[in-house]
Amino acid sequence: MMAFAIVAHDAQGSLDARAAARPAHLARLNALQDAGRLLLAGPLPITEHPDASASGYHGSLIVAEFESIDDARAWADADPYQDAGVYTRVDIFPFKPVYPQ
Repeated sequence: MMAFAIVAHDAQGSLDARAAARPAHLARLNALQDAGRLLLAGPLPITEHPDASASGYHGSLIVAEFESIDDARAWADADPYQDAGVYTRVDIFPFKPVYPQ
């Protein structure tokens, strides 16, 4: 297994679609976590405000282990946020975890 960074970019005005698809999105992340493959995940807020959800998000960052970049892409392509139109683009990069050790 190798780690990959999945960097997803939100569409403008996608906050309602994000909220509606969030439970299904989190269920998939929980499955990765249960399998011991999720290294970190979270949204990229537009502001530093404590209630960032009111302002929206630039996107999401997920770092997880997959057999290949093709497997990472297939996983990302099946994300409920994709079907809901939350993401405009998803970039995937190999990732080398260094810290924490």
